Amino acid sequence: MEANTVKKIARMALGANLIFAGLSHLTFARKEFQAQVPDWVPLPKDDTVIYSGIAELALGSSLVLTDAAHEKTVGKAAAGFFTAVFPGNLSQYIHHRTGFGLDTDRKRFLRLFFQPVLVYWALKSTHNV
Repeated sequence: MEANTVKKIARMALGANLIFAGLSHLTFARKEFQAQVPDWVPLPKDDTVIYSGIAELALGSSLVLTDAAHEKTVGKAAAGFFTAVFPGNLSQYIHHRTGFGLDTDRKRFLRLFFQPVLVYWALKSTHNV
């Protein structure tokens, strides 16, 4: 399979996952996502979950629908988002908050290593790396 085809499939898969995550932020998983919101965020936890869900829907849709002229910008925006939400994952680990089956410190710690993968995925699938 050609490299550009693989990148397009990876970009579409990442976009679809972000759309699903955004929908889950707004509906059935709102409570679960609140466990990841650090206490220092100056908004109510539910508002933060809703706003991040809207951002995920926008980024996911952009990844799916973008054209070649804009995919690098969209990829950088997605990578920036994944970087920006990392403190939430770190907070979940530090404060021992259960959510999404992350019910032990070991699971929460291992989850931290997935965030750089998402950043790389966003950049690689949009020809930034």
